[in-house]
Amino acid sequence: MAGWKRLAAHVLTGALAAPAVLAGEALDSEILRRLEAMEKRIAQLEAENAALQRSLEEPYISAEEPPVAARLKAVESQVSSYRQAARTVESLEGISAGVGLTMMAQGLVDSGDATGKDSELNYRADATVSLPAGTLGNAEGFLFAHFRMGQGLGLENPGGAFSSLNSTSFQRPGSESSDSTVLLAQAWYQLDVPLPLGGNPDLSRRHIEFNFGKMDPFVFFDQNAIADDETKGFVNQAFIHNPLLDVGGDVGVDEFGFTPGLRLAYVDDFYKPQHYSVSLGVFGSGQGTGFDDSLDSPFIIVQADTEQRLFGGLVGNYRLYAWRNGRGQDFDGAVSSHTGVGLSFNQQIADYATLFLRAGVQTGGDVPFDRALTLGGEWGGSYWSRGADALGVAFGWLQTSDEFRRASLTVDADADGSPDYGYRASGAEQVTELYYRYRLNRQFELSPNLQYIRRPGGNGRADGISAFGLRAQLSY
Repeated sequence: MAGWKRLAAHVLTGALAAPAVLAGEALDSEILRRLEAMEKRIAQLEAENAALQRSLEEPYISAEEPPVAARLKAVESQVSSYRQAARTVESLEGISAGVGLTMMAQGLVDSGDATGKDSELNYRADATVSLPAGTLGNAEGFLFAHFRMGQGLGLENPGGAFSSLNSTSFQRPGSESSDSTVLLAQAWYQLDVPLPLGGNPDLSRRHIEFNFGKMDPFVFFDQNAIADDETKGFVNQAFIHNPLLDVGGDVGVDEFGFTPGLRLAYVDDFYKPQHYSVSLGVFGSGQGTGFDDSLDSPFIIVQADTEQRLFGGLVGNYRLYAWRNGRGQDFDGAVSSHTGVGLSFNQQIADYATLFLRAGVQTGGDVPFDRALTLGGEWGGSYWSRGADALGVAFGWLQTSDEFRRASLTVDADADGSPDYGYRASGAEQVTELYYRYRLNRQFELSPNLQYIRRPGGNGRADGISAFGLRAQLSY
């Protein structure tokens, strides 16, 4: 009986152990299967990674590109384009440019035979660019360049008038009308030095400006808000700048209107919006305008100006200046020292109305006219529901000098045996201009223009000159 019990125990133990053995073998088999699957997966991933690496090394996206590689390359391309755009913007920061095309058609009314021509068409193109020129300590500089070309002399000075009817004309003197060579009109450098020296430029309210190069002196002196741009406002030369300086020639620039020179200015903006500045300019005159003995007997001008808020906060600019031209041209052809004083005011008197006034007195030199007064205004089109349009009107008075009155009948500056003027001057040349600026779009404007000159050149026997014109202006 005991033997049977031992036999039954062994059988029972074997029966219980068999499933455990079988379970262990199955577990080992499952582990091996999973390891093999994992090895296969790792090999597949390594192969995909190698393919991805090879794909990323290629600069272009191929037709068999892995999806992940294609996405990564697309992201890299976008990031690269953004960086390139950012670098381009950074490199262009501080650069400004402008292009303008001005065309003018003019005709005279009842001109007669003495004027030489009774109609004329001309054009002028201007391109400007301003480039940052780095820093010197906490001072910043920039370079300005101005290119000009054109054809057609315009109506100029019919009837012996002092003032030209068309300041938009430009053509190289002595050249054929077909010559439209581009001229480097201006090229100058400006350095802005914040004050106090060594201070934080962002906190500075005063600074010094220094310029040198070839320039138009009227960019810095005798400015006016509505009467110094012949492409937008008045076109008669008497209204663009002080007539004694421009029409009378005392500014001493070359035949194109430019000259080498230096300028130094102190600018005070501490009491903004009020503004104060004092500036000194030294420019070549006579032969000096062509860089020949440039600083010998130069044209020197000193100006004090301020910007104020009057009439309930409306903007006004007031400029006073005095000049000396060491190589002034007398009406008899002699070269002598010329001196004079002048002012240029512009004041906004209403939301869309601005008035201007210029005056000058010649204090030294024999000139055809020695006192000048111009005044006028511009009214914005908002008054008649054309906000971008403007209407302008101006009047001018150019008083002949005592010396010119005495000599005009007989003076022969060119020594050709004939009097240069041949009449006895008296009184003053009187100029009137009216224009309307009509805007077609932001780049294109048309401006019909009417002018009348009474007693041209101070000749009381001369008929008045009436002129009409149409100016087209494209600006970018």
